[in-house]
Amino acid sequence: MKILVFSDLHRDVQRAERLVELAREADVVVGAGDYATMREGLASTIELLSRIEAPTVLIPGNAESDAELVQACASWTNAQVLHGQGTEVDGIAFFGLGGGIPPTPFDWSFDLSEDEAAAKLEGCPEGAVLVVHSPPQGYVDEANGRHLGSRSILEAIERTHPVLAVCGHIHQCWGGEAGIGTTPVVNAGPDGLLLEI
Repeated sequence: MKILVFSDLHRDVQRAERLVELAREADVVVGAGDYATMREGLASTIELLSRIEAPTVLIPGNAESDAELVQACASWTNAQVLHGQGTEVDGIAFFGLGGGIPPTPFDWSFDLSEDEAAAKLEGCPEGAVLVVHSPPQGYVDEANGRHLGSRSILEAIERTHPVLAVCGHIHQCWGGEAGIGTTPVVNAGPDGLLLEI
């Protein structure tokens, strides 16, 4: 299966249009959050992305909430929004969790505590494609010399051995890749990456 992954679009029209073109080569498209900027511009960005015809799995970032994303995607029939839930596409399991984890210092941000995230990640099946906005602690999560990733996401990866983990959130690590056991971890970024699983 060929998957197009991206994150942190932040209302970038040119990149959104490029993703629509790239999606023609993909069997599934995965968006790992932050389509808006500080809760602004979500609907117009999703409207652009909704021209993607491939099955699409989206999670909220910290720049939009799960409810806001569900509402923005209401007419995008081939897109599914996941936040603490899973789905299956062509026999492959996907599980998604959005939001900033651990919480960010921004008052507009859609965040979860590590405990809230751990509870939502309990339903993640073994060997799924895990789509999270925040990276796992210690992997593709470094900014200004600090690791800003999530302990609960790291523990979920160690427990369930996803076939792929896709994240975003830490802009300094866009395009970065790491491995946790047998799981490749990719901080997707807004340019889009085509991956095979």
